[in-house]
Amino acid sequence: MTETPRPTPAPSLTGGPAIVETDRSALACVDIHKSFGGAKAVDGASFAVPEGKITALIGPNGAGKTTVVNILSGAMTSDSGVVTIGDQDVTRLPSYKRARLGLIRTFQLSRELGGLTVFENLLVAAKVQAGESLTNIYFRPGLVKRVEAENRERAAEILEQYGLYELRDNWARELSGGQKRLLEIARAVMAEPQLLLLDEPMAGVNPVLIDRIGEHIFDLKTAGVTVLMVEHNLNVVEKICDHVIVLAEGRTLATGQMSELRDNKDVVRAYLGGVLDGRVDS
Repeated sequence: MTETPRPTPAPSLTGGPAIVETDRSALACVDIHKSFGGAKAVDGASFAVPEGKITALIGPNGAGKTTVVNILSGAMTSDSGVVTIGDQDVTRLPSYKRARLGLIRTFQLSRELGGLTVFENLLVAAKVQAGESLTNIYFRPGLVKRVEAENRERAAEILEQYGLYELRDNWARELSGGQKRLLEIARAVMAEPQLLLLDEPMAGVNPVLIDRIGEHIFDLKTAGVTVLMVEHNLNVVEKICDHVIVLAEGRTLATGQMSELRDNKDVVRAYLGGVLDGRVDS
């Protein structure tokens, strides 16, 4: 493997200027439904994710949060309803086409590529892969080498940013649970997202690492990435999220800031009654 010199962390890993916070929706769904064997997992959920902000999707277990994220990302098709990215209807677009529009997601259980090194996990996520084209390989080898060098440099910068550079040559399967979570987010960043969906990024992570991940997510917002995260840790939600959506029984129960939702009787009754002290919901 070619040795990559230790980089100086870049101030922004997303490229381009940061998005100014607006009230424009980066992602929205209207009246989406999904049933499995007659059981309704999502029953008419509707909400919008504001551009340039961090939005939390919370609710009791079984509320349909992960199913909604699967539908938004294109991993699953809804039975009915509409999903839009910006002004574009993507309801029937597969996940890879949504990724081309800048929507990248992580999963509730880390899905590292265990047979690859930490460094290789990032390289495969690069948005531009000139070497995938036979035409480029045979007729534009210079372009292929240049793009590969750029991808290696950027991967090294991201690994340094996420504290994983020293582990770059380790097999991804050898990482701890918290390191795998960091790797998954770093790999998502390598794909240059405009909109990032995080499914329980703090799950199974120790308290010290929770703070670090929270800082990384906030930095992504600063760099111009819109974030939607499913999360049970209400301390984290209140600390870093601008906007909160509450799901219950597959429907949107309420939206607003966490401080407002704590006073919402419907939200307290459906979800917050057992977690008002900030404990992680189990």
